[in-house]
Amino acid sequence: MKSYLFKRSGPIAVCLNNFIHKSCIIPVLFLMLSIILINCKGGSGTEDTLPEAILYRTSPDQSELLNEIKLKKSKIADSVSIESTITLMPSIRYQEMDGFGYTLTGGSALHLQKMSASARAEILEELFGKGPNSIGVSYLRISIGASDLDEYPWSYNDLPPGETDPELEHFSLAYDTLYLIPVLKEILKISPAIKIMGSPWSPPPWMKDNTDTRGGSLLKEYYPAYASYFVKYIKAMEAEGIPIDAITVQNEPLHPGNNPSLLMLAKDQGEFVKNHLGPAFKKNGVLAKIVIYDHNADRPDYPISILDDSIAAQYIDGSAFHLYGGTIDSLTKVHDAHPDKHLYFTEQWIGAPGNFEENLSWHIQNLIIGAPRNWSRNVLQWNLAADENQQPHTDRGGCTRCLGAITIQGDSITRNPAYYIIAHASKFVPPGSVRIDSNQEGNILNVAYVTPDNKTVVILQNKNDKSVTIELKKEEEKLQLTLGGKDIGTLVWN
Repeated sequence: MKSYLFKRSGPIAVCLNNFIHKSCIIPVLFLMLSIILINCKGGSGTEDTLPEAILYRTSPDQSELLNEIKLKKSKIADSVSIESTITLMPSIRYQEMDGFGYTLTGGSALHLQKMSASARAEILEELFGKGPNSIGVSYLRISIGASDLDEYPWSYNDLPPGETDPELEHFSLAYDTLYLIPVLKEILKISPAIKIMGSPWSPPPWMKDNTDTRGGSLLKEYYPAYASYFVKYIKAMEAEGIPIDAITVQNEPLHPGNNPSLLMLAKDQGEFVKNHLGPAFKKNGVLAKIVIYDHNADRPDYPISILDDSIAAQYIDGSAFHLYGGTIDSLTKVHDAHPDKHLYFTEQWIGAPGNFEENLSWHIQNLIIGAPRNWSRNVLQWNLAADENQQPHTDRGGCTRCLGAITIQGDSITRNPAYYIIAHASKFVPPGSVRIDSNQEGNILNVAYVTPDNKTVVILQNKNDKSVTIELKKEEEKLQLTLGGKDIGTLVWN
C-alpha cells in the first residue's frame, strides 16, 4: 500500500528533522498557516477535496465490466450541469442485509467437482473470496434432495415402489457426498461465514398422493415423517461441517410441473409448519430459520394468510419470493402486513443464450435495486453454473435453458450476465450492511447502504439512453459522477 505521508527530503523535511532550528521556524509557521487558509476557503479546485470515492461501472455493450473509476468528494459546488440529484440519509435505516449470491444446484456442483483441483480452487476463490479479484458471494441456496437442474430426480429416502419408511431408517446424504458436499466444504474454507439456505423440490415420492417425483401433494399421514426429514437433513449436514442457516418449506409450491415438484397450498403449508415442522425444530433444538412460500410475487396473499395465524407465525422467520410473476413491490405488501417478519429473494433465472444488455437492465432494476428497496435481506440468482448445453437437467419438466452465472467447459470459464449482476452488489455490500434512505429521481434508480466498516455504498442504474451527470449528497459532502446510457455503477464512498 502506498504511503501518502510526506517524504523526508527537501527543505520542509529538513526543517522538520531539525524542528527547533531558528532558521526553520519561519517557513514551518508559514506552511501551517497556508494549510489552515486552504482548508477554510470556499474556492474551487482541488484545495477543498476530501478523500477519494470509487465508482465501479458496467456498460451494456460490455466495454466496461466493473471498471474502476476514482472520484473526488467535495464540499464545494462545481460548474457541471447536474441532471439528477440523490440525497443519502444514513440516519434513516431499514433492513440489515444477509448477502447476495446464487443457487448452487446439483448440476453446478457436478461441473465444479469435475474441474481440475487447481482450476476449481481458482474459480471458487474468485467467486467467494474477499480479495481484489474476487466478487465476495456471501449467500447460497441449495436443494434439499434434487432440483430440476440435477442429473435425475432423487431424494434422501428413495424406496422401491410400494414401500414406505415413516421412521426414516433409510435416510442418506449419499448422492450429495459425490459433488455438492465436497464443493461446499471448499467454499466454506474460503468463506466460513457464508449463509446457506436449503429448499426442497419434492418429498420422497412415497410420501405423496401420486407416488411420483413430479407434482402431487404431501399426504397428511406423512406430515410428521416429513418434518423429521428436515430435522435429519439439517443435522446430517451439520455433521458434515455444513451449517444450514435457513430452509424454505417448498420451492414454488404452486407450480407442480417441474420434475421434481410438489403442490402445497397455503392452508396445507400453514398446517404443516404450525403442527409439525415448527414443533419438530423446537423439540430437536434446530436453529435453522423456517421461511415460507418461496414463489412468485403475484401471490402475496399466500404468505400473509399463513403469518396471520399467530401460532404458525411463531415458528416462521419470514417469506421468500421469485419474480416470474407479479411485481417486486408486492414484497412491501407482505412487510407492511407483518413488519416483524423478514423477506428474502431466492430465485430468478436468465434464459440461454442470454442478452447482456436486457438481462443486466431488468435484473439490476427489479432484483439488485428493487428487492432490497422492498425489504428483501438477500438477492439470489438461479443458478451458479452449467455447461455450454445448459446441462444437466431432469426430464419431464427440468429447465433446458437455464443459463448459469458461469459456463464451465472442462477448466474453461465463461462469465455470463448473472455473474456481473450479482457482483455489483456482493463485492461491495457484505453481510451486516444496512440499507439507508435515498431518493429516486427520474430515470436514475438506486439503493444505498452503510457497510459494517462504515463505508457508504450506492448501486446506481441509468435508465436513460444518454449519458447523465449525477450528484450525490451525504450530510455535508457531495460528489459527482457520470453514467453512460444504460450504465450500471456501484459507488463506494469512504
